[in-house]
Amino acid sequence: MEIEETYCEAFEGLFARLCVTASDEKRLKRAAYSATALPCTVFGESEGGIEQWLDEHETPDGRKGAIVQIWVNHGKGAAQKLEYELSKRVRQGILVVPTTSVFNALETSDGKIDVMEKIGHCGDGYESVEQRFGREVIAVPIMMGEFCVEHYLGYKKGVMGGNLWFFCESLDAALEVGEKAVDAVNRVEGAIAPFDICSAGSKPETKYPEIGPTTNHVYCATLKHRISGSKVPDGVTCIPEIVFNGVSRDVVIEAMKTVIDSVRDVTGLVKISAGNYGGKLGKYKIYLDE
Repeated sequence: MEIEETYCEAFEGLFARLCVTASDEKRLKRAAYSATALPCTVFGESEGGIEQWLDEHETPDGRKGAIVQIWVNHGKGAAQKLEYELSKRVRQGILVVPTTSVFNALETSDGKIDVMEKIGHCGDGYESVEQRFGREVIAVPIMMGEFCVEHYLGYKKGVMGGNLWFFCESLDAALEVGEKAVDAVNRVEGAIAPFDICSAGSKPETKYPEIGPTTNHVYCATLKHRISGSKVPDGVTCIPEIVFNGVSRDVVIEAMKTVIDSVRDVTGLVKISAGNYGGKLGKYKIYLDE
């Protein structure tokens, strides 16, 4: 199995790290998956992922929980953008799921978001600020009890967009590699794979800019004999991608290493590479030999 001498590009992002809890596992998974679904940073919005699942003794209210991260690109106005995007995901993905609560899960932060305006006021003026579980929370009355959200949610600068590409001989091998990779990311504290197993790596140029990045055609096996310049090796039929976001560059590197170690013996995996855009996308270059 070859590891190509190349690098991936990564760039700065701003993220919030939340602890979501619920009364049972079914409700918890529904909320965590809903709040982190549909990564769409390429459209100027946000992306999210589940970092880890928590037992009852690991959460503020003594219920099962999950750590989730919500990200936006770093830049001018990023904090305001994160507040807007975070509030949408909490309101529509978590608040509407029965029995859920949300707490801050950043021990240190670059800043804090007061969620009263865009989340707390879902109580239509009947919400209240209270002390619960040793934290200041907003209790929002809803038709199935209350939704509790910590009054201030921290945010911090991190690194997003690291990636690995896996050249596989079959779909079965690609899915096995992908599953092992995502499981490996989940073992690294502070890292997420926001696109899970990504089946459609993109490229910077496109014929259709109105819909955002389009297919990276030179890496599509079905186009190998239809186009010139194909970069799909003989025998390769699938190239899944794993994207990495992490609370620091070191965490992204650790997650990438953990993934490589977890998949290197999968039958049908012939090469590991990474996507980059000539160093124009982000300030960080992470070389695979690191």
